[in-house]
Amino acid sequence: MSAAGARTGGARTGGYTAAARVLAERDTVIARLLDQVGPPRVRRPLDSHFAALVRAIVYQQLAGAAASAIHGRLLAALGGEADPAPLLALSDDTMRGVGLSANKVASLRDLAAKVLDGSVVLDPRGLARENDEEVMARLSSVRGIGKWTAEMFLMFQLRRLDVWPTGDLGVRRGYGLAWGVPTPAARELEPLGDRYRPYRSVAAWYCWRAVELYARGAESALTG
Repeated sequence: MSAAGARTGGARTGGYTAAARVLAERDTVIARLLDQVGPPRVRRPLDSHFAALVRAIVYQQLAGAAASAIHGRLLAALGGEADPAPLLALSDDTMRGVGLSANKVASLRDLAAKVLDGSVVLDPRGLARENDEEVMARLSSVRGIGKWTAEMFLMFQLRRLDVWPTGDLGVRRGYGLAWGVPTPAARELEPLGDRYRPYRSVAAWYCWRAVELYARGAESALTG
């Protein structure tokens, strides 16, 4: 793959369906999962990149209904749209008043400040010039944004095709179920993804689906 193709998540290679077919030719487990559930279904992003990160921070460690209510009140305080400058203009009292913890207020302010000063690049043209590692490094510099959040941003907001979230329990559990091995630790799963380059995001999607198929888990927002 060219450097440009790597930076854009392999967009020139034909997308998720083509990637799934390539992996199915390499791996009989992927082939079986492709037959059972079809190619990956990944929803188009509904939010701007900044708004998606705001949502991710708000939702951390909260149940869905509570997080949704707080997020809705925050958007109302922002006039319906999440942008860096208006968010920084909100007072701490306003942000705490919508239900945000002090830590999340600090995280949101750090995100907004770093987007405005260019430490975190979120404009599409700038992101297209950055590879996955560069995007993750910038995002992980923000208070409250860890490796997993950065990986989910790459996979589902930027639709990058070669992300391998080894710390995700669902991916690890699904790999064990689908490939018939004990659930691997993150350090064990890392090299197991090498055979699926440059489409490890697709392999991860099938790991999530394997949990739903073989452990009778509910369909998740990640695979639905």
